[in-house]
Amino acid sequence: MAFHSDATVGDNQIDGQLSRFPSSRYMGSKQAILPFLHSVFRELEFDTVLDAFSGSAVVSYLLKCMGKSVTSNDFLTFCYHTARACVANSNLFLSEDIVSRILQPHHQADDFIRRNFSGLYFTDEENYLLDNMTAHIRDLGSGYEQSIAYAALTRACLRKRPRGLFTYTGIRYDDGRRDLLKSFEQQFRDAVNIFNLAVFENGKKNQAFNNSVFLLPENAHYDLVYIDPPYVSPHSDNDYTRRYHFLEGLTRYWEGLEINLNTSTRKFNRIPSLFDSKLTVFHGFEKLFERYKESKIVVSYSSNGIPNKDELRSMLQKYKAKVDVFEYAHLYSSGTHSHKVGNNQNAVKEFLFVGR
Repeated sequence: MAFHSDATVGDNQIDGQLSRFPSSRYMGSKQAILPFLHSVFRELEFDTVLDAFSGSAVVSYLLKCMGKSVTSNDFLTFCYHTARACVANSNLFLSEDIVSRILQPHHQADDFIRRNFSGLYFTDEENYLLDNMTAHIRDLGSGYEQSIAYAALTRACLRKRPRGLFTYTGIRYDDGRRDLLKSFEQQFRDAVNIFNLAVFENGKKNQAFNNSVFLLPENAHYDLVYIDPPYVSPHSDNDYTRRYHFLEGLTRYWEGLEINLNTSTRKFNRIPSLFDSKLTVFHGFEKLFERYKESKIVVSYSSNGIPNKDELRSMLQKYKAKVDVFEYAHLYSSGTHSHKVGNNQNAVKEFLFVGR
């Protein structure tokens, strides 16, 4: 990726550090359009920034690479651990001793995964390993080491899962990729190395939260708030928990989650959000814009989303004297089904609204 100069951090430093980010194929990830986002961010004056729906954490990582003080937030726990591992964390790594310990049997491990997910996503031996690994990771406490371990385990699960999704059972999408042939142990070790390499110090205070954006501390001020919520679209759902429920359950060991036994995938019920329905999404944006009206507001949204471009701009103009809209043509889909590949419903424009 080629980046233009930032006011405080040079091209090569941003590009070089950003290349260390653990890439993913998460639905909604902005990895492919980072140069576009950077071209807009670099023209704005700000030091502190909230990434309110951090998801894959790649935008938070970009902002950290730009030398900003970043607060990253996501309501999904597995996303939070990724952000905490490589955005909030500046100097701690997961040692080989800890990695080896995590991969050993745990004398008090539960068998929850073996009991509830046998034959669904991974082999019995792999489920046994997951039960033991998560027990060891919980023993690490709540430090950055735990977040690196969970982030690496999440990545290993995605790499071992055909298409990286948990919306189906079995291995019918096995395409023979090398990742699918690697052992879980090797996937985990590789992922730990990748996350360790992503850790760096940018000289600023960075932090990560795992909460609804509306439950973040109200007295915190940010020069800029970046908003990239799930897109409500007439063409597809934005249910992240349906796609990644196993990862969320794994990092919480299903604490506070009730598996829906009537589903073949053993998912848990959807976590409610104002941004998951066309009936509530307008209120969600209004509430966010009101909450952060004292900050610069940057919103990522899709041309096939609800509200549409004019509606979203009009809402933002209630709180901002100047609203600019930047556009980027983008083929945006995590689908690999034959009816999705090349489907022009997935060829959309990415809008970036800037209110100041």
